[in-house]
Amino acid sequence: MKIFALLLLLHLSVLGVSQETMVWQEELDLDQFEPNTKNKIWLKMIDDGMSHPVTIPVIVVRGKQAKPILGLIAAIHGNELNGIKVIQEIVNKIDETNFTGTLVAIPGINGISIPQHSRRYIDEEDLNRNFPGKEKGNRSQQYVWQINNKILTKLDYLVDMHTASFGRENSLYVRAALQNDTIRRMAELQDADIILNSNGLPSANEQISATRTMRAEAMMKGIPCITVEYGNPQVYQADMISRGIRGVKNILSWLKMIDVEIINPSKPVMCKKSYWIYVQEGGYLELKVELKQKLKKGELIAIMRNPFGDILNEYYSPEDGIVIGRSSNPINMNGGRIIHLGLYME
Repeated sequence: MKIFALLLLLHLSVLGVSQETMVWQEELDLDQFEPNTKNKIWLKMIDDGMSHPVTIPVIVVRGKQAKPILGLIAAIHGNELNGIKVIQEIVNKIDETNFTGTLVAIPGINGISIPQHSRRYIDEEDLNRNFPGKEKGNRSQQYVWQINNKILTKLDYLVDMHTASFGRENSLYVRAALQNDTIRRMAELQDADIILNSNGLPSANEQISATRTMRAEAMMKGIPCITVEYGNPQVYQADMISRGIRGVKNILSWLKMIDVEIINPSKPVMCKKSYWIYVQEGGYLELKVELKQKLKKGELIAIMRNPFGDILNEYYSPEDGIVIGRSSNPINMNGGRIIHLGLYME
């Protein structure tokens, strides 16, 4: 048995896998990390069907003092990859010997769906609609419960990193509860095209136990949180990544975790609310607008054709606004998405 273990370690060394990467932890204990260190661990979330631990990568940068604690979480949907690269680049650029506070960076929190190139969890549930989760619930509920209790409870601030889903594309935009001054500032520090006022919390008529997003859960815990949408799914986009890095560095500077000047971001379009426009018949959709395009009421946004090329319908903007996101798949059935329309803040 000892010979087998030695051979395994030798094999892993040849592959460039260190013994350290094989170690995983049950809990995220931030007190275990020494000041001025950069630490990489595998955090156990659940067991798979072969009784093996399903783990996620966690990078903890501990400065000369523990507070504040900023969380960066990417890919709660398994096809949202730009945020992963943002985190990797940010961590690589940080000098832990001149760092204040604690950075908890998770470049890929959905340990099941990312390697399967899948947006949703293994039971086809959306993890980001299942908070707060349940300790003894179904598969999605238990995974979300682990995120909620092992990670969110540790944070003072959170940047929740997303992209569009399959068949759609996004501008770089931020969802934020702008009535909160701290959250507004976090949003303004991003190099965003659009900032969308989005409360993210259950309405007053919903039960407090209603399922909600990770951002809403964080806010209910008193953690200022923004959701940043970095472009398109299942790709690395250099422009989105570089702009994402600038936004995170701005927050680190604003929190006085790093000693660099804030890079003034471009002035975003401010939106009070938004909604999707959907098709009313199936066919081949031709989009006539681009991302970030400013629209006037009555402007043509799309044409729907049947397989013979005959026009079935023409779609027009119902009011003035800006294109936050749009469909990238020409094939649509009833109820398919056309554009995500943002309405200007007055």
